[in-house]
Amino acid sequence: MSPTGPVVSDFPVLPAGHVTFLGAGPGDPGLLTLRAVEALASADVLVAEPDVLDVVRCHARAGVSTPEMTVVDMASAAAGVPVLRDAANLVMEAAKGGRRVVRAVAGDPGMDGDTGAEMLACAAAGVPFEVVPGVANAVGVPAYAGVPLRDAQGADVRFVDARNASDRCWAEVGASDATAVVSASLDSVGAAAGELVSAGRKPDTPLTVTIAGTTTRQRTWTATLGTIAQVLKQAKVLPSPDGHQPVIAVVGERSSAARRDQLAWFESKPLFGWKVLVPRTKEQAASLSDQLRSYGAVPHEVPTIAVEPPRTPQQMERAVKGLVTGRYEWIAFTSVNAVKAVREKFEEYGLDARAFAGIKVAAVGEQTAAALIDFGVKPDLVPSGEQSAAGLLEDWPPYDPVFDPIDRVFLPRADIATETLVAGLIELGWEVDDVTAYRTVRASPPPADTREAIKGGGFDAVLFTSSSTVRNLVGIAGKPHNVTVIACIGPATAKTAEEHGLRVDVLSPEPSVHKLAQALADFGAQRRDAAKEAGDPVTRPSERRPGARRRRTTT
Repeated sequence: MSPTGPVVSDFPVLPAGHVTFLGAGPGDPGLLTLRAVEALASADVLVAEPDVLDVVRCHARAGVSTPEMTVVDMASAAAGVPVLRDAANLVMEAAKGGRRVVRAVAGDPGMDGDTGAEMLACAAAGVPFEVVPGVANAVGVPAYAGVPLRDAQGADVRFVDARNASDRCWAEVGASDATAVVSASLDSVGAAAGELVSAGRKPDTPLTVTIAGTTTRQRTWTATLGTIAQVLKQAKVLPSPDGHQPVIAVVGERSSAARRDQLAWFESKPLFGWKVLVPRTKEQAASLSDQLRSYGAVPHEVPTIAVEPPRTPQQMERAVKGLVTGRYEWIAFTSVNAVKAVREKFEEYGLDARAFAGIKVAAVGEQTAAALIDFGVKPDLVPSGEQSAAGLLEDWPPYDPVFDPIDRVFLPRADIATETLVAGLIELGWEVDDVTAYRTVRASPPPADTREAIKGGGFDAVLFTSSSTVRNLVGIAGKPHNVTVIACIGPATAKTAEEHGLRVDVLSPEPSVHKLAQALADFGAQRRDAAKEAGDPVTRPSERRPGARRRRTTT
């Protein structure tokens, strides 16, 4: 294996008593720059509004301070009005105390954030600072909406902030033929369109309006300056509670608004906006959830199984000691949990991956193999075909007394594992020590709102990766609503789902969680194509439950 490590940066770790003004981008966490991630990793204090905090906090080191920017005094509490605490005071207080501060803002600090005054305060106080640019809202949102700002002729682009645009600004933009990118609030976009028409733009000038840009809540409407107010009214879009839901409008003949159906790569993802229930722990579901996000989905992990040590650890202890003393020719791992159980036992005895020297190692699939590699062990055998016990047996060599000095296999598994692998290995001539490495028990019920969403049709799909996940999910949370798309990893899981009264919509072609996610994405794409061909609006499954169509869209 080639050694791997973090990317070496030309930037040093932030010095004490220092401030970084950091652009967090329009909303998609994947748009953070490498420098932004580096700065967050060395910060002592992180100052950000709640929506930005959710984007950047995962990159901050453990224990970083995140002071609340919103406090409520007694007078305001009675009226229910939050009072914004002065961010500049928080930043200066921490920096003067020798802390490394990151001040994160949405978009880009120079274009979207009102951080100029805070930078001047740092300069006046002699506090060193730097600026880490971010993807500006006015650039990132149109890109995700499928609206290029320039055409082949290189049209001029003008950026307008409708919140503080002067009459002169409107007049200049209205008199030009430049593409205008207007930052506005949802309740003021109609007025901004009117300003441009009054300044000389034609009412039939095309424009697009995008809300919640770069997130899976993104929605984009195509209209004209003269019709946009009516289009939004007919779409029944409600502004946020404070009436200032930000939007980005792109105006102009050359803005590619007419070709958005061909260019809307983000909103046309096969599972765009789908809430997908993944009945696994966050650790188990990490790669699966990432795959679902790449299809535009919003994964929601709900563990249905909890892993506990075996009731009697003596069998596992004897097997690990036998592993060290040469009792086994092979050790076979059939799950990530089995790797974790053996690794924990090794650490308990002060052992590491070197104890596997001279022993052949098998892994049932790619995820299990990855867990072994993370442990420092490269598997000798991974199924070339189906990633299952049957697939592993297809490639497992029969015992040969001439070439195999030892005829025994160590098989650390769950207490409820099937006998397929044991029986197959015995048939191949191997002796098997089938050891309970961990127990699986039903997890605790999820929160009440999650249970209600499951039973009430709040999820668009659920991925079942085993029969036990079906039984346990129904047991701890109830049966998914009949509008929810049910996707199963294989025939046995599908049979269990049907026995519980569920209609199976998607069956994975192979017993692999990633093939299952791909099958769900294919289903979503076919469903989207069928709706477009029929001239119907593209909706998510959850929007078809009783009453869902009558609800107004909120953002």
